[in-house]
Amino acid sequence: MTTSRIIPAPGHYIIRDDVTGKVSYWQGEYHQSAADRFGTSTADYIHAMHFFLSQAQARDVLMIGCGGGTLATMLHRDGVKTTVVDLHKFSFDIAHKYFSLPKTVETHVGDGIAWLKGHRHRFDAIVLDAFHGDFVPAHLKSDQFCALVREHLAPDGLFLVNLLVLNDFDECADRLARTMKTIWPDVRVLDSLGLRDRNAIVMAGQVSQLREPSLLVRPQEDAKAIRNDLAGMKFRRWKTSRFNFGD
Repeated sequence: MTTSRIIPAPGHYIIRDDVTGKVSYWQGEYHQSAADRFGTSTADYIHAMHFFLSQAQARDVLMIGCGGGTLATMLHRDGVKTTVVDLHKFSFDIAHKYFSLPKTVETHVGDGIAWLKGHRHRFDAIVLDAFHGDFVPAHLKSDQFCALVREHLAPDGLFLVNLLVLNDFDECADRLARTMKTIWPDVRVLDSLGLRDRNAIVMAGQVSQLREPSLLVRPQEDAKAIRNDLAGMKFRRWKTSRFNFGD
C-alpha cells in the first residue's frame, strides 16, 4: 500500500492511500475520522448513528463536533439539513479539503453550548461527537448541558452521543445514561461488549422503538468489516446506580 502523510495543521495529519483514496485524520495519537475517497465513513459508529437518524426520519440535524465531517456528508446526501458547530476552523478546512464535506453544509466555528444558548431553533436530532483527546469534555456530559439540548429538540427529537469506552469495566456510558435519565424518560446504550477501546452510543428522546443498526450506505472500502462490526453492536442494560441495571 502506498500512502501519503499530509500535515494540514500543527499536531494534525492525514494519511491517504494513494491507490484507493481512503483517508484517515489523526490529531496527535488520537484518530478522528476515516472515509473512502467520496467522504463516506469507514467507522462503524458513524454508520450506526446514520442508521438511527435515518430510522427516526430526522430531516434537520445539529452536530456538535466535526472531525472529518463524514456523518454530515452522508446526511447531506440523504437530503437532510445539517448544521455543524466546532471550536476549530481548521476542522472544517480539513473536512472540506480531504473528506468531501459539501460547502453547502452549514458550519459554525464556536463553542457548542454558547451556540445553543444563542439560538432558539429546535432540531429533529442533535449529535454530540466532540472529544478532547480520548474523552468527551465533562461539561458536555452534565445535566445542565442535557437540559439545554432538550430545549433545542423537537418533541419527538433524538439526542445521540458518541463515547470512547476503554473496556467492559469502564462505566462512562452508564454514567452518561444516568445523567440523561434525569432529563428524558427513555434512554438507551448501544455497545460492543468484550472489545477494548471501542465506541459506544448513548441516546435519549424517542429511542424506545429504534432497531439495532445495519449498514445503509456502503463505502468503497471496508464495507464487510463495518457490516460485521455493526452486527456486534447491541443495545445493553445500563447501570442505573453503581449496583443496579436499567434498560
